[in-house]
Amino acid sequence: MPIKYLHTMVRVKDLEKSQAFYELLGLKERSRIDNEDGRFSLIFMCPPGQDDGHADVELTYNWDGDDALPDDSRHFGHLAYTVENIYETCKMLQENGITINRPPRDGYMAFIRSPDNVSVELLQEGDRLEPQEPWASMENTGHW
Repeated sequence: MPIKYLHTMVRVKDLEKSQAFYELLGLKERSRIDNEDGRFSLIFMCPPGQDDGHADVELTYNWDGDDALPDDSRHFGHLAYTVENIYETCKMLQENGITINRPPRDGYMAFIRSPDNVSVELLQEGDRLEPQEPWASMENTGHW
């Protein structure tokens, strides 16, 4: 039986802060479910032009808090996206207060973390770029 990828769900503690983070990456809200009885919201976000429901991140927010959320979501793994220019993307994220945990020293790969400690891998679309400062000599920060 064939299977088809639908989405990745991540639990979030602060919906506004988390949604702003994914919007900064370039994702947009595709759909939203606010469930009064269950007291939760599901926000499906996707890259522009990929709103067929097969490239979504589902942000799950429990209105009354979520004690099940660990402080460090390393057990989750990571989300991965390609970007047009890894250096420009990392610069823009850094200018908006996002820590670049694994800088793109190789002109190809970087890691950042969401406000809920979800690891996000950014990969250069196409060929890797030539090493460039300040990235080439930048050390890792924290976990990625």
